[in-house]
Amino acid sequence: MAPTPEPAAGRPGPHNDLTDVAGVRVGHHQRTDDGWLTGTTVVLAPPATVGGVDVRGGGPSTRETDALAPTTLVDAVHAVCLSGGSSYGLAAASGVMDWLGRRGVGLPVGGIEGQVVPIVPAACCYDLRDGEAFARRPDAAFGAAAAAAAASPGGAGPLDQGNVGAGTGAHAGRLKGGIGSASVVLAGGGCVAALVAVNSSGSPVDPRSGRLHGAGLLLPGERPPLRAPDEAEVVAGAAWAEIGSWPGNTMLAVVATDTDLTAAECSRVAMAAHDGLARAVQPAHGMTDGDVVFALATRAAPLPDVGAGRLLRGDARPVGLGAVMAAAADTVTRAVVHAVLAARGAGGLRAYLDVYPSALDRSEVADSGSLR
Repeated sequence: MAPTPEPAAGRPGPHNDLTDVAGVRVGHHQRTDDGWLTGTTVVLAPPATVGGVDVRGGGPSTRETDALAPTTLVDAVHAVCLSGGSSYGLAAASGVMDWLGRRGVGLPVGGIEGQVVPIVPAACCYDLRDGEAFARRPDAAFGAAAAAAAASPGGAGPLDQGNVGAGTGAHAGRLKGGIGSASVVLAGGGCVAALVAVNSSGSPVDPRSGRLHGAGLLLPGERPPLRAPDEAEVVAGAAWAEIGSWPGNTMLAVVATDTDLTAAECSRVAMAAHDGLARAVQPAHGMTDGDVVFALATRAAPLPDVGAGRLLRGDARPVGLGAVMAAAADTVTRAVVHAVLAARGAGGLRAYLDVYPSALDRSEVADSGSLR
């Protein structure tokens, strides 16, 4: 029997998350007790990983993003830190740096072995809460704990999603946000994956239908099985969405690929991946949003072989890069869908499946045993 041909859009990887890019590891740390509702997520990159970044939100909280410009000295990335806590949460990156530095991971400096400076770009989302809870925000200990979790056996996947790490206190419009991840193995070769912390002012839901904006980009056979919610839920959900907005927002994403990209090409991938955020959440990239996308390339595999195209005089590289860029956008959208579906109500926010329970085919979920 002939093998089943690969769909043009590709298929999800074994875990359908960021760890499907070989060598990439992810760890979460969060607190939800005693008034806490926040956390940190760390992505550890394998050796020789390069990176890029694109910042689109009007209110970003970032660290070391300038170091990822293709015109700077260093193109290596050792880890990426995503955190709650608004700009206070940038302290978590110091914990990641210390954790890596103690293990000799970083840019070698000076003449002494083990003397390194880890390159750890970071970005934060606004999940600060009122009253005494305002001071309950991630610090260096959160970053170190998330890095240790990434290095543990669980850091190789499959990943926990929903109310974990940087998505612990997140919201998606008026609904509960969280962490989501997805991957795709391209038909032309290579893997592209994304992890998103969804903490958006815009909504992931079409109020006219109750459907998730990004659900149409789920791959064939990919869980979860969704359908149009019942009309009564759509009416009630639209009313819930009109109860006002949240002032502080941000979507943070890490896109990773095993393809052989330069730092400049990683920046192009990060730019394209923002399209995935805008498809999944509307509106996006507002003045109160801190939307940031990091892109990492481990460079272990060639670019997808999708043909050169006549106008490029036989040069296949721009076409292969374009395939990675398109996959990055689609995979980010799918990761947002996964985040919203994995989220559970917390902090006064209701989850999507609390508001639209009929959107999920429960019988198929029972058969598959997973929402991913």
